[in-house]
Amino acid sequence: MSLKSVRGFAVVSATAVTAVGSVVGVASAGSTAQTDDAEAAVADSTLLADIPAGQQAQVQTASLTQQANVQAIQADASAKKDAEESARKAAARSAVAKKEAAAKEAKERLEAKAAASRSSSSFPVQSSYTTAQIQAMAAQMVPSGQFQCFSNIVDHESSWNYTAVNASSGAYGLFQALPGSKMSSVGDDWRTNPATQIKWGLNYMNSVYGSPCEAWTFWQTNHWY
Repeated sequence: MSLKSVRGFAVVSATAVTAVGSVVGVASAGSTAQTDDAEAAVADSTLLADIPAGQQAQVQTASLTQQANVQAIQADASAKKDAEESARKAAARSAVAKKEAAAKEAKERLEAKAAASRSSSSFPVQSSYTTAQIQAMAAQMVPSGQFQCFSNIVDHESSWNYTAVNASSGAYGLFQALPGSKMSSVGDDWRTNPATQIKWGLNYMNSVYGSPCEAWTFWQTNHWY
């Protein structure tokens, strides 16, 4: 190898190392201008011309390998950034969902408290009641989020007939209480006052199952509650 070739190889090698260092530094700092300068230095065809073909290939291969490594580092950094952004969005959605759930729970507690404060005496006593009147009473006594489940049970048990009697068992009223006299714990007028029956039925579902909807879930599986 001639002195000129040795000197050229040394210069190109140093240039390649410097260029690679510049590119790696760019990957960390994100400087596009320095990357362009480094690539231009590695691609210096005048210096490569002073090196034998086999050694030129080695220098070029080393440079390309380092460039590939830099690209991989940049890709990893981009993927990490995307993952962090996705995690932030997921955390934000979770926080919103928890806030909405807490607000809903608070609303249901207030409704349940208001419903619990009502009694059969809150409604005027009549000699008879239509289905619509009975349902209106129930809508005022049962929390709104639980009303549909409550209604489903009454539909299946008595079709909202507050004087319904089971011919074989003697179960009575909207909820087919057995015996019907159980409802006297709420009021002595349990036979004729649907509001008294509704109060008893709601208390029963809450105490035994936790809520009308949980009672309805049990009913769907067992066809009784």
